[in-house]
Amino acid sequence: MRIFISAGEASGDMHAAALTREILSLRPDAEVFGMGGDALREAGGEVLFDYRDYSVMGFVEVLRKLPDLFALRAAFRRVMTERKPDVFVTVDYPDFNMRVAKVAKSLGIPVFSYIPPSAWAWRRGRAKMVAGLASKVACIYPFAYEVYKEAGAPVEFVGNPLVDIVKPSLSREEAEKLAGKKAGHPLILLLPGSRAKELEGVLPLMLESLPLILAQEPRAEFILEEAPSVDPDELHAILDRSSVPVRVIKGHGYDVMSVCDAALATSGTVILECALCGLPSVICYRASAVSMAIARALVKVKYIGLPNLLAGREILPELIQEELTPQHMASWILRFLEPEYGRSVRADLKAAVARLGEPGAVRRTSALIIQTAEENK
Repeated sequence: MRIFISAGEASGDMHAAALTREILSLRPDAEVFGMGGDALREAGGEVLFDYRDYSVMGFVEVLRKLPDLFALRAAFRRVMTERKPDVFVTVDYPDFNMRVAKVAKSLGIPVFSYIPPSAWAWRRGRAKMVAGLASKVACIYPFAYEVYKEAGAPVEFVGNPLVDIVKPSLSREEAEKLAGKKAGHPLILLLPGSRAKELEGVLPLMLESLPLILAQEPRAEFILEEAPSVDPDELHAILDRSSVPVRVIKGHGYDVMSVCDAALATSGTVILECALCGLPSVICYRASAVSMAIARALVKVKYIGLPNLLAGREILPELIQEELTPQHMASWILRFLEPEYGRSVRADLKAAVARLGEPGAVRRTSALIIQTAEENK
């Protein structure tokens, strides 16, 4: 069995790796190959294309990268023609993955869309496009399932893989030791993202908020989780300009999340990961002026944070563009550190993530991928 999988960013690499491990446990004879990163490779997949060479965000940024993406699509076609996969699995990264899904379908390769385009948020017509391309659509959010069902897609709500994936691996005592947490000292986690633009645009503002937090809570300490795809030199060049020391840790992200008291996090999957660990986070987002103007014109949802979307109300603050200031970040972190308010937010997060479904999403999805591949043999 040959499975071509395509994941175009850090979170997709994580999901692709989880699927690959489960697929190989169910079908040890399977070959999994395609686009991913270190996580996919460590799970037993063959990485033909490293997503870090192609990962971009924002409308304007994507336009600049188009020549490389066109060349990548041609390379995908060659792999499909030469290796003849039994199924092509797309993992998020919709603008590129939907284009190569058309290539797969034209070659008679069934398409399995995992974490399909966010048609529930904007461009609802994409749901109909996916319905016409995919042999199976696996949704990880209940609100996405409804949109794709209405579009006539062969869709299933498989639950959310993060329910399986986001689990501390250490005991509380071991995690606190790893994170350097001291009794009576609030520990604030910085999660600036995995892309260069996020580091440049968001991390300096996060660092400017730290002295403001210390002015009100002098016992606070700060730790930063280094994303796998981050350039360490670039990261430390920014951190060296900070007047407040920040410890950097790599790996054991969920263990660290489970013992921190609050977080400053760039908008993305990491917000939901924090929520599953019971960690209140301030959602930070900044893009180019042009990209933001386009997004505001097209996006039709009220919130950008997944916990807020699941809850149907703003349980975590969303600091976007001009609202993203050191003062606002510090104010919200200090509020999270208030015992009563912190407990209230954690209770809201627990209720929100309960809507993600039962454990077992990765196994259910992997079984569906194998079934789709078998039907093509």
